[in-house]
Amino acid sequence: MMQLPPPPPAVEAPAPERSVGTTEQVRVAAAMTDARVMVDSSFRGASIVLYGAVFNPTDTPADVVVVVRGPDGPVRLVKKTRNMGVWLNSRPVLFEGAPGFYMTASTRPLSDIADFGQLRRLGVGVDHLRIAAPEESRTVTRYGVRDVVVSRIGEDYLDYRRAVIRLREAAALYNSDPEGVQFVDRGLFRAEVELPAVAPTGQYFAEVWLFQDGEPVSVSNLTLTVEKVGIERDIFEFAHRRPWTYGVLCVILAMFTGWAASRIFRRN
Repeated sequence: MMQLPPPPPAVEAPAPERSVGTTEQVRVAAAMTDARVMVDSSFRGASIVLYGAVFNPTDTPADVVVVVRGPDGPVRLVKKTRNMGVWLNSRPVLFEGAPGFYMTASTRPLSDIADFGQLRRLGVGVDHLRIAAPEESRTVTRYGVRDVVVSRIGEDYLDYRRAVIRLREAAALYNSDPEGVQFVDRGLFRAEVELPAVAPTGQYFAEVWLFQDGEPVSVSNLTLTVEKVGIERDIFEFAHRRPWTYGVLCVILAMFTGWAASRIFRRN
């Protein structure tokens, strides 16, 4: 009987390569299920899952904070004042640079993760939201309405700022969830970004912060695009490129619709 040759010696497979940051540094990595949201006439909002992983070779626990900020835009406010027993609207106040959308989600309340100064420095949380305003106050006229651009309005600034946040929260555009980040496995987490139907179009920026002992140790930056598609986008772009032509066409269309309705429903 023919003798078989001895089997070759076992070769130990090398360990898979791991980056230096994974083994020696605390860091966070994140991504989104959708980086682009298309808005059309049937848009009723969108839910996007943000997921990621925490690489923590230390024994110190870490917290994850997700911040999503939408495109900035002006916010026009009017304050009711009583004059000689009559309630009247004050001169409009225009905030320039208020985020059109803002949300935070975290593994626990922000006040338990970091102190006031740290959150204020990073602009994390609705209470620390940065609302841009010009350095110098001035008066501008737009479409026949005089607006005051806010920069130094004294003690009323906080009241106006709270009003901006309150109005955006009522429209589901500002939101804070102290338990919105959930760990689904060791080091793996997820959070949901809920966009309402009135969410503004444009580019959104997401920051995923990793905190240890009240200090930020890592951050991952993501972008999200919300854009109009189809005929809605064509009409939107035409209205902004040629506003006078768009207005004239709207008037003509309204006149034609009224004339057609009178012809159809008139009574002999």
